[in-house]
Order: sequence, then structure tokens, then C-alpha cells
Amino acid sequence: MLAFILQRLIQAVIVMVTVAFIAFLLFQYVGDPVVFLLGQDATKEQIDALRADLGLDQPFFIQFAHFLANAVQGEFGLSLRQGAKVSRLIAERLPATLELAMVAASLALVIGIPMGVYAALRRGTWASQVIMTVSLLGVSLPTFLIGILLILVFAVMLGWFPSFGRGDVVQMGWWSSGLMTAKGWHHIVLPAVTLAVFQLTLIMRLVRAEMLEVLRTDYIKFARARGLSNRAIHFGHALKNTLVPVLTITGLQLGGLIAFAIITETVFQWPGMGLLFIQAVTFADIPVMAAYLCLIALIFVVINLIVDLLYFVVDPRLRVGKPGGH
Repeated sequence: MLAFILQRLIQAVIVMVTVAFIAFLLFQYVGDPVVFLLGQDATKEQIDALRADLGLDQPFFIQFAHFLANAVQGEFGLSLRQGAKVSRLIAERLPATLELAMVAASLALVIGIPMGVYAALRRGTWASQVIMTVSLLGVSLPTFLIGILLILVFAVMLGWFPSFGRGDVVQMGWWSSGLMTAKGWHHIVLPAVTLAVFQLTLIMRLVRAEMLEVLRTDYIKFARARGLSNRAIHFGHALKNTLVPVLTITGLQLGGLIAFAIITETVFQWPGMGLLFIQAVTFADIPVMAAYLCLIALIFVVINLIVDLLYFVVDPRLRVGKPGGH
């Protein structure tokens, strides 16, 4: 177990160093931060002085070492567009993105798993066929189109939900939460549904496929031969074994929800990291882009590490052949 953990930690460190190197290259080859800070009319003496202050006159790998040391501490310098510390901008936007991703993931799990189970147990019925047809639409339609359609129907035509913004928030230290207010919940419904649709349909189809596979196994046939009820077979045996790979993929999809909330946040003007990143790309704000890239990579690495460890604990087959394994 210790060797497994060390191996995964080493892989995580290698991935993060690689991502940090790619983020560092943004500073080298995407614009010149000195020109952004001083403007086109700066003199050569001013440019050289600022380069020395920022350490840009040092060798490449020395600059990268300094970048790594600062990144470990969560420091990425100042935003070229807003003139504020990038770490403060990320801290302000991170709660909004995490709350949106968690609500979307909860919707996908709570709705997707039961629908997948129903489609598997009632395959061939008209209701199951309708569910599978709708799931194809959910997988096929682009996220921005889903968001625009939801705004058109529920915000413009019916007026049930607001079309942009986060609503009222409650400040708890550095964390701001919209889930503590009624208006916050009112504002999060449409963007959360938009972000959840693809994940919901993916989970539903995965649960259905895994459930059908498990129902064909020998131990399910043996359980039927013993006279167990359908409820005990379906929910006590089949569903439990179905959820192992489903929860693994769901954990990885959570990182995807956080990383790819960019489109949803742009459509609904949700004040999260995705909207901040889009604005940074528009204005070539390299420090913000580099910080976002490193943070998303860190989220993926941490989630992947947790999923690997949980899978190692849950599935004894992974321990076969390991030192101390049986």
C-alpha cells in the first residue's frame, strides 16, 4: 500500500511540474509582461529596470525555478489587466465555481443513477426507449446551446429564473456562498442544470450499460436460483457492484465540471474562475492564465489520486501480487 501511494505521489509531482513548465512558457512566448505594464511608450531604461525587478533578465531555468517556488506558495504575481494579486482574484472566484460544480455533480448523480437503473431493469419498454433517446440529445447538444435554450424558455418566456449573475451571497471569511440565500439558489438553478446535462446523460448511460453487464454474471444467476427477491438481487447485489466503476468515473468527471465550466459561466455571466479565464485570454493576462492552468491541473491530480486510492482499497484484485498481498 505504501509503495502504491508513493508511486502515485511521484506521478502527481511529475504531472504538476510538467504543467507548471507549460504555464511558465506562457510568460516566455505569449506577449511581453513588461510591455503590458509600462506601455508602448516606455523607454529602454525603464524596460531594462523593470525586467531586472521582475527577474526576467536571468537565465531561463533560474526563472523557472523561481516560478516553481512561487507557484508552490500560490503566488503568480499581479494581473496585467486588473493590477491585483492573481492569488486574490482566484480566491474570490473559486467559491462560485466550486459551488456550481458541486450542485451540478449532485444533480447528475441524484437523477442519472436512478434513470440508468430504471433503463436497465425496464429495457425494451417505451419509457426506457424515451430515456435513451433523450440521453442521446443530452450527449449531442453543445453546452452553450443548452444554456441559451434554458435562458430563452425559463428566463425570457416564463420568467421563472434569472438569466445571469450569482445573486445574494454570504461571506464566511474568504469563502463566499450563494447557497445560504434564497436568491443564491434561484440564480444557480439554470447554470447548474446546463452544466449537469452532459454529465447526467453520461452517468445514466454508463449505469445502464454496467447494470446490464452485471445482471448477466454467474453470481446473479446463482442468486436467482437461491430464490432471492428481485429487489434484493437488483439493489443489494447488482447495483452495489455497478456503482464501483461509476463512482470512479464520476470522481474524475468532477474535475471536468470545474475545468470546463468556462462555457456555462460565460453564457450566464457566472462570476467564477471560468469567466475570469475567458477575460484573461481576451486581454492576454498571462499571470491569470498560468495560475488557472496550474490550479485546474492540481484539482485533476488530487481527484485522480483520491480515486486511485479508493479504488485500491475497494477492489482487492489490485492488491494481488503486491508485497504483503494475498
